[in-house]
Amino acid sequence: MSKQKENNKSQIRLIPLLILFIIGYVGWYYTNAVEGIIAALIIALVPFILFKLWRRSRATVKFKKAGIYDIDELSGEEFEQYLGNLFERRGFKVTYTKASSDYGADLILIDLEDTIVVQAKRYTGSVGVKAVQEVIGALKMYEATQAWVITNSYFTRQAETLAETNDVYLIDREELIELILETK
Repeated sequence: MSKQKENNKSQIRLIPLLILFIIGYVGWYYTNAVEGIIAALIIALVPFILFKLWRRSRATVKFKKAGIYDIDELSGEEFEQYLGNLFERRGFKVTYTKASSDYGADLILIDLEDTIVVQAKRYTGSVGVKAVQEVIGALKMYEATQAWVITNSYFTRQAETLAETNDVYLIDREELIELILETK
């Protein structure tokens, strides 16, 4: 990453602190007391927290009602979140990996018997061998018992062959629709 981008990111991280400082100053300005600073910060933070909770619950409701055409419009990260929500409702404990350095797994699903690494691919075209290779690598990294690749699209013949050889479970568009309908 260039130094310019790093500087921009560090400046963006300072903005919330600057806002808190200004709110604290306003509290001090009107009361000339530490209690005024605390009150001003609480008055500002409570609506912010409530807003964040409302947005999160709204997103969950949206994902629950989403059909396959809505899924086609999601970003890759939103698709991962959707799948995580779907599998939580199916009784799995869901862990999300970091966006970068995920070692081939986007989600880790845990139930009573298995640990499953999932590679999520929200594609417009066919999903190829690379996705299967990535999730095979994640098996040992996360000490998983199963590996799945899930897509809103379809798999190439080569991907299906490699998955079959390595016991990787592929969930394509049709099976994803079935999962969604069974979970609703």
